Amino acid sequence: MKKILEDRSFKIAIIISILFLGTGFVFLHFEMIAYGWAFFIILPIVLGVSIGALPNKKTAYSGAFIGASIFFILLLAGNLEGFICVLMALPIIIPMMFLGTIISHLLKRYRIIKSTNKLNTLLLPFFIFLISIPLENDKNMPEIIKVETEVILPYSNTKVYNTIKNVDTLDTNKPFLMRLDLPIPQKCILEKEEIGALRTCYFEGGKIIERVTALEKGKLLKMEVIEYQLTGRSWLEFKEAIYTFDKVNDSMCKMTRITTYTSKLYPRKYWEPLERIGIEQEHQYVIDNLKKDLKNNYLK
Repeated sequence: MKKILEDRSFKIAIIISILFLGTGFVFLHFEMIAYGWAFFIILPIVLGVSIGALPNKKTAYSGAFIGASIFFILLLAGNLEGFICVLMALPIIIPMMFLGTIISHLLKRYRIIKSTNKLNTLLLPFFIFLISIPLENDKNMPEIIKVETEVILPYSNTKVYNTIKNVDTLDTNKPFLMRLDLPIPQKCILEKEEIGALRTCYFEGGKIIERVTALEKGKLLKMEVIEYQLTGRSWLEFKEAIYTFDKVNDSMCKMTRITTYTSKLYPRKYWEPLERIGIEQEHQYVIDNLKKDLKNNYLK
């Protein structure tokens, strides 16, 4: 262990891992770059190239692991990002770092570069990341996504509408992601049943304020999100929360919960399925609680 700790490749790998990832996140924090290809693809690749250029591979990989771990722990400790956000990012960042080490190995094999433990030389790949920033920032525009969840309930439209418009306490079995770090809704309060009224949904660690834009009792409740206060999610912006209530028969209702949002995360093919899973689990939590409240309020 002492030999590893004294190894120069090990020490430099820790330094450049924290430096590359930390600088990239500072750029994100001050909105100098997008949550996209430059940060999630180019940055880990060039970090992998630098790690792969170190003379002692074994200790370099160990140092990279420790450096990256320190970076992510600092993010969590400082409440700069949530655990779920970090967890979702790892499956794309780690393979890209590994790809970078493969690129470095091939460059050394064909004598394009040489192994080195000089810090100033190992910082050179970082300039590739800097060059990629302006190329991306002009292209990435937030896109609007819609997520729908339907449920058939053995209650009338009016009963379902009256139960969901105000929720004093949400308390039911939590889906998997909520047990980790997904925001947990606690209650939602509608101040008035009229267009323009505010509905506030409180979460552990924040709240979402909505304004009613369309309301038909027992048929439709449509709201636009006007304020969003949840830690570490500036890349996600909720737009609308919609409930529709369709009569199946006199004693059954089909309720549809619709969430529209914009996301700044790229590549979309990776991030959108994960975003949908998170929102669908939020929907399911609300629906499970609704079923419980309906059963308690209208015993059959």
